[in-house]
Amino acid sequence: MFDFDKIIDRRNTDSIKWDIKENELPMWVADMDFSVSPEIVDAFYNRLKHPVFGYSKLRDEWYDAYINWWKMYHGMEMKREHLMFCTGVVPAISSIIRNLTAPKDKIVLLSPNYNHFYNCIKDNGRQVLEVKMIYDRTGYYIDYEILEKSLSEPDSKMMIVCNPQNPTGTIWSSSDLQRIGEMCSKYNVLIVSDEIHCDIITPEKKYVPFASVSEINKNNSITCIAPTKAFNLAGLQTSALYIPNDDIRSKVCSSIEKDEISMPNSFAAVAAVSAFTKGREWLEELNKYVYKNKLIVRSFLHEEIPQIKLVWGDATYLLWLDCTALKTDSKDLASNTRKNTGLYVMAGSCYGKGGEGFLRMNVACPEKTLLDGLERLKNGVKRCCSVTET
Repeated sequence: MFDFDKIIDRRNTDSIKWDIKENELPMWVADMDFSVSPEIVDAFYNRLKHPVFGYSKLRDEWYDAYINWWKMYHGMEMKREHLMFCTGVVPAISSIIRNLTAPKDKIVLLSPNYNHFYNCIKDNGRQVLEVKMIYDRTGYYIDYEILEKSLSEPDSKMMIVCNPQNPTGTIWSSSDLQRIGEMCSKYNVLIVSDEIHCDIITPEKKYVPFASVSEINKNNSITCIAPTKAFNLAGLQTSALYIPNDDIRSKVCSSIEKDEISMPNSFAAVAAVSAFTKGREWLEELNKYVYKNKLIVRSFLHEEIPQIKLVWGDATYLLWLDCTALKTDSKDLASNTRKNTGLYVMAGSCYGKGGEGFLRMNVACPEKTLLDGLERLKNGVKRCCSVTET
């Protein structure tokens, strides 16, 4: 029903992703090369029928869309008064850091972690406190001994959790989330849970909302959610914050209002409502397609580039590639691969400690594009590392 194989030319459309040289193939930034669901397009057309685009407010449908989606698909009950609009997850987190912590405070991250969180912390005059995760060639695990030591430091005031994890694609278990919540509560560390990737999941798998695990988690957390990653709507600047604790919510409300990121544009609410009320079938087909692409990558690497291993993750369309066997710096590998083949992927070192020797690759694209990218990666490895064909 939905044509995910269709090649859509995004050049000359002011796309950050595709603002590249003619011979280059971008598989780096987290947006998809698929058309959004037709129901969302129809919703935009209906809005366009009215020719005035003034200041907008949120209608009941916006709150209902989030509440019903999370209840139906993620098993979490949310109350209307606990939700607030924000223009984006990264702006929200930056504002929260700036207004709910003090200069020089430490913000804890499990690394490797989403690169922009490092920027949010440092640019606001706070300190990054990295807790490097345990990697055993099959997946990532939390070093709880180091985590507790880090949370117990007097200047540790906040922890940002990627749930599911970016860039590794790890879906945290209930026990992991509960343990994190209990440790943070013990040391009075506020949790900010970024759950923007929660709907891009391997079929039959489930993610667990951080706030759903326990009352401790619920009352000491800010959850950042949005339709933007799952439904390819990042350019519309639309997200939500779920904050059950009255005191924390009051502070965050003041924070995002002060930073002028609390007002929706004319299409922000339309995007969320149409995605969460009419986009389920499209999303299910998308997840099947992304899963198929992951299998293609795993098979290709095994057969053609065995020196690179796919670190399997059940979330996101961003793949984490273990290139450590190549014995080369990931920045050099990414840079030289782009120079020699045109393939543009992200160096794992951008994501903090533990990212050295890895690449991040976006596979939310048609299969033909993916195969092109994999051939370029293969050629890039040959040229950069003098790897002979197997």
